[in-house]
Amino acid sequence: MHDPLWMRAFLAVHITAGFGAFILAPLALVSAKGGPAHRRWGKIYFWCMTVVAVTALVMSLYLPILFLALVAIFSFYSAFAAYRVLGQKAAWKGERVVRPLDWVAAVICFAASAALALLGFIRPELVQNLRIPAIVFGVVGMRIAGRAMWEFTHRPAEKMFWWYAHLQGMIGSYIAAWTAFCVVTIGPMLHGAWWIWVAPTAIGVPAIIATKAYYKKKFAPRAKTAMA
Repeated sequence: MHDPLWMRAFLAVHITAGFGAFILAPLALVSAKGGPAHRRWGKIYFWCMTVVAVTALVMSLYLPILFLALVAIFSFYSAFAAYRVLGQKAAWKGERVVRPLDWVAAVICFAASAALALLGFIRPELVQNLRIPAIVFGVVGMRIAGRAMWEFTHRPAEKMFWWYAHLQGMIGSYIAAWTAFCVVTIGPMLHGAWWIWVAPTAIGVPAIIATKAYYKKKFAPRAKTAMA
């Protein structure tokens, strides 16, 4: 039985947007931060990831593949939160900058991630028997969304909080793109080995930690030189 025409069209759009995001992320990362090129490539990357998430969610619900539907939600939230935080810089001054949309997105991500982790524990057959990936992604998604909600109600301790959140979210969403690439291209040769799902995360998370540490050191106030 052939897939309906609209599914083939969605798949074509999904692949095109995913390829665009795969190429654009490095362009945004290497361009001068805050410059016009960085903003341009970053914005296009975000919308590519939006298209990827929407098409993935629709197709996975149609098939249905619950695992992919839940992963699509938490993967997109990384890019969404990273994009939204750019308009929340004034939170450091105590201003109210969080909108209802931010809360709705965070709650949906937390709920989807919790469901993913819970099903991985108790009903792995409902998430394509990908027990470990479901638990790992579920825990990561809950942490991302939970931390975001905590920050919505607490004044940031650091002026550059938005930079770290933006960096982590965008790199996190790019890890999701790499995961999809690895699963599609390498997965079939490994006969669906579960670890191919989590390998990009295992590599990418330390990279995020190291990059954040680099910028924390870079932005740290320099001690004033003692007057002679």
